Amino acid sequence: MGGVPEGHSGWTFLTNHARVLAAIADDPGTRIRDIAARCRLTERAVQKIISDLEQNGYLTHTRQGRSNRYRIEEGTVLRHPADAGLTVAGLLAALDQHENPHETRPGQGAGHGSDGTEESPDDDSMTATKSVHADRHRVKS
Repeated sequence: MGGVPEGHSGWTFLTNHARVLAAIADDPGTRIRDIAARCRLTERAVQKIISDLEQNGYLTHTRQGRSNRYRIEEGTVLRHPADAGLTVAGLLAALDQHENPHETRPGQGAGHGSDGTEESPDDDSMTATKSVHADRHRVKS
């Protein structure tokens, strides 16, 4: 119980901050211990990340008895200049879509266009899809 999670060598696509934020989005009443287990981090690392997210306006919490209830500020814009205008809601929507890939629009099967023709899964179509989803969550200047 409570051991240090096994490490990971090499790089990953998501930061630990994004992983913690996604865990909180899935369950705003989750415990730090559960976030740590899900994200394969130490509880102390999760506490630090939550503190970072709160200090920068991405997250708030309220006490409910002995527990915390988290609230994600979804309109907050991501920090990196390359992500200018992309909001936390956009990030979470993209991650949620990745978690639930079988959810498609009515009349549109996976791998098929809106006209019913089969689409090739090339990199350009994936980039365009991601761009469309990201653009829906950009903040207007």
